[in-house]
Parts: sequence; structure tokens; C-alpha cells
Amino acid sequence: MLEIKGLKKAFGSLEVLKGVDLKVKQGDVVAILGPSGSGKTTMLRCVNFLEHADGGSLIFDGKEYPFHNISKKDIAAIRQKTAFVFQNYNLFLNKTALHNVTEGLIIGRKMPKTRAEEKARAALEKVGMLDRADYYPHQLSGGQQQRVAIARALATDPEIIYFDEPTSALDPELTGEVLGVMRQLAKEGMTMLVVTHEMGFARNVSNKVVFMENGVVVEEGPSKEFFANPREERTRTFLQNIEQHYE
Repeated sequence: MLEIKGLKKAFGSLEVLKGVDLKVKQGDVVAILGPSGSGKTTMLRCVNFLEHADGGSLIFDGKEYPFHNISKKDIAAIRQKTAFVFQNYNLFLNKTALHNVTEGLIIGRKMPKTRAEEKARAALEKVGMLDRADYYPHQLSGGQQQRVAIARALATDPEIIYFDEPTSALDPELTGEVLGVMRQLAKEGMTMLVVTHEMGFARNVSNKVVFMENGVVVEEGPSKEFFANPREERTRTFLQNIEQHYE
């Protein structure tokens, strides 16, 4: 469904991604782990063309696109099939939850307003936020805002959703709200690529884990194997440090 080949990205003289390869099959829930500064978020942003990559290519739905030479038309076509959930929600502060979801459908997808509102209400119901449809972001908790952001993503009927640390700004109780929605999406077969520090999600919900450091993929594999028997010494050290942090 999606394959990243040799993805490279530098900011000035700093190489952030040094040739990342990754395959994602339909229905995969891929957790991307790694220390801060390892390139996880940059990779996600390059794959959705929020950052301009310096090299490599993306295979999407069987067609290969070079990152450094892709047309705006092709970017738009790929984005029609993908959605992005940001760490800080990225909601319009002057619009209600409902209108945050309909905005992209009406303006970006040229959808009639009545149809857009139908889809928005269905998406808000799916994430347990229909009763807050007329609330503004400042009237919602962080977890509720992130669930609205997920509803906005779902309303576009994406083939894959990219999540960039969707719970890192939330306290543990609100984190549970958001992870519960993501767990349900996983059960329903939604393809997801998730940058996260949530080890429970990576262990119990994702079916594949990718561990990154210093702009490269150090190790990847099925979630159960990754946690039970990591192959690389650096992976073992990372997991031990995480476990000690939560003891």
C-alpha cells in the first residue's frame, strides 16, 4: 500500500533522515518509536509532503513518486487518500467542533454543506464527540480536542492516517480517551502510522514497531517479537530505559 525508499532530509548541514526505508501494508498499525531527535516526526511530515524531502521516493497505491521531483497535482492526489493528526490538534479556534470537521470537506473536497455536515456528525459520533459538536476548542479538554482532530481525519475517508505523537500533550486520563479511539480504529482495520511514546499502544495495539535513532531505522518487526526479543543492543537499551522510567 505504502513504501518509503531511501528517504533523506537535511536542515542545513544537519542530516535528519539518512535513507529511511519502510513498508506499510493495508490494515497495518505501525508504531514508530525512538528518542527525541531521531527523525520520527520529520519522516512523517515528509511522507505527507508537509516537509520537502531531499531524496528517496514514495510508493503509494502501486505508483512510485520521487520525493525531490513530485508535482503539486500528485501531492494533492495522494493527500486526498491520507489524513494527518497533529500533536497540538491544529483546530480552528474560532470554529465549533462541527465546523472544524466540515471545513476541509467543503473547501478542500468541494462537498455540499449538507453532505459535509452529515459526514462530520457521523465522524464526531464515532469518536464520542457528537454531543460537543457545537462547542468551540476553548470549551473542550485536550483529549476532546484531539478526538475532534481524529474525527476531522476520519471524515475524509482516508486510506491511511498519520498520527504525530497524538497524546504527548495530554495527561494520563485524557491520553486514555484518545488511545481508546485509536484502538477501535485499529480493530476496524484502519491503516495507521503512529509516532508515539506510548509503549502500551505500541505493544498491544500496533502490529508492527519501527525503532529509529539518528535518522535511520535501527530495528523493525512484529510488535510481540520486538518487545519480547529485540535483536539490536541499542533497542534493548532503549526499552530497558523506558521500563525503568515507569517503575
